[in-house]
Amino acid sequence: MRLVECPAEAAPLPAEHSVFLAGGISNCPNWQAQLLEKLRDTDWLVFNPRREDFDLNDPQMAEAQIEWEYRYLALAGAIAFWFPPQTLCPITLYELGKWSMTDKPLLIGVDPAYARRFDVITQTRLARPDVTVTDSLEGLAAQLKGVL
Repeated sequence: MRLVECPAEAAPLPAEHSVFLAGGISNCPNWQAQLLEKLRDTDWLVFNPRREDFDLNDPQMAEAQIEWEYRYLALAGAIAFWFPPQTLCPITLYELGKWSMTDKPLLIGVDPAYARRFDVITQTRLARPDVTVTDSLEGLAAQLKGVL
């Protein structure tokens, strides 16, 4: 696995097997670290938006974060979404809606305790019947390994 964490830039441009980790960052555990541990023996190029030094009160940093995520969501060959129970993840829901309307490969995991689980599963079934929603990070990792 090769890792690019925000705000770092990928060089060279993303490989065929690249994935963006979309999901909660604020007010939730570092699920990205847990998923990365499960993917370390793969060939994925992973774009991780979570970074250690993020200051929510700095508008310039927030804008740079949003721009980085926007750019790497588009560049990634696939997007892995995770919805943890601690937050509704409104931006992640927005991103899921946007990317569900494309043919980009999507992998989706929703914690059983996530408040809008039913909505994510139902909307995904309607918009992208080719996508199977899993209920654990282990399931999401297995889906990612299956794509390779």
